[in-house]
Amino acid sequence: MKIHLYKICAIGIIVIAFSSCRKQTDAPPVQKGTLDVSKYVSIGSSISAGYSDNALYYDAQVISYPKLLAQQFELIGGGNFKQPLVPAASVGIGASLNARYVLAPFMDCAGATSLAPVYAQASGDLSILTTSVAAEGPFNNMSVPGLKATTTLYPGYGDYTQGAGNFNPFFTRMTANPQGASILSDAASQGPTFFSLFIGSDDVMGYALAGAASDAITPSAGPAGYGFDASIDVIVNTLTANGAKGVIANIPGVDNLPYFTTIPPNGLMLDAANAAALTAAYSPLDISFHEGSNGFMIQDPTIPAGMRQIKSTEMILLTVPQDSLKCAGWGSMKPIPHQYVLTETELTEINAAISAYNTKLKSVADAKGLAFVDVNAFMNHAKAGILYNGVGMNAQFVSGGIFSLDGVDLTPVGNALLANEFIKAINAKYGSTIPHVDATKYKGVSFP
Repeated sequence: MKIHLYKICAIGIIVIAFSSCRKQTDAPPVQKGTLDVSKYVSIGSSISAGYSDNALYYDAQVISYPKLLAQQFELIGGGNFKQPLVPAASVGIGASLNARYVLAPFMDCAGATSLAPVYAQASGDLSILTTSVAAEGPFNNMSVPGLKATTTLYPGYGDYTQGAGNFNPFFTRMTANPQGASILSDAASQGPTFFSLFIGSDDVMGYALAGAASDAITPSAGPAGYGFDASIDVIVNTLTANGAKGVIANIPGVDNLPYFTTIPPNGLMLDAANAAALTAAYSPLDISFHEGSNGFMIQDPTIPAGMRQIKSTEMILLTVPQDSLKCAGWGSMKPIPHQYVLTETELTEINAAISAYNTKLKSVADAKGLAFVDVNAFMNHAKAGILYNGVGMNAQFVSGGIFSLDGVDLTPVGNALLANEFIKAINAKYGSTIPHVDATKYKGVSFP
């Protein structure tokens, strides 16, 4: 038997569909409209922080979409935009203390060599999280990996004395007051005249990325610091209290991210003999297989047998060990463990939360007269395919160009395209004519 997963080839960018974007050659004079961007502050989670390839590292931070926005804001009076940069030569560090991914030749359990994401080093640069850069602040980019709408409000969110799991070390390294400050208080203390808010993904995505085996979905209802809606109200009310304008973004669905879509549920490819053997083995469960593509076997603790065949509407996560699929019988002779699968029930919970969050984010933007970016719609377009100045890009893992090697965060060109979505919304709302970022200057996944 063989497993049909995904193949990575250094063949450039694939064009699947189109969404036209023409380069302007005779742009009108830049107008700021009703904007004052002299003090721009960004609040968000991993994408906003410049997290990419499963780690925070310098080369990704300097092309974060907030940084790209700030560069365009300079044309209408924008000031300096400080970020809590890591050392330029560092391999970076991820949430699991890992180094960043790079694309490199990798030999699998069957002896086949192909390009695959591998860690740049055996472990991440721990000094990033143990060395404070607060003296270089305050920082305009107040985004940190793992940030939720609820935790944006937490005083002491950087307090390492609270123990592992009770603080965020990415915030600890950048705040001058780890024991008392919150992301929101550090942001608001700068007196922003303009802000961007792209928050909410990690209120549901932590649960989704873990295959619903850990973390929890933030409920919409409940007091600020516990419920999503009330937390968003506090954040936006605080940021607009002194008349600041801003832009709010919604969050993408899981079906737009290659982390959830790269490995097909029917990726178990069988010849006739192996299909017959598996059918015989699973006959007590009334499960049969056929020659060609079949659904993987997965764990399901909610049924007596504890296992079943995956449904076409369910998802296998990119983090499933592929050598286990190829050589250890996972998905065929052994069910794929639950933490690598999202079932229909779990996806219903996740999608309901995302829909509710996005409804709240849009209503707050409308009520406060703020610009609104439909990032979910943009990611839908990316999945179908985008044609930008003759270059095709899409949401395919590695080859598509938009998503980094973690399947969730963005490449440099992905950040440039996202920055342009923000600029479109800002211009439409505030009467400005901020030029778009030239995305052709930025790359996708780097091939060796």
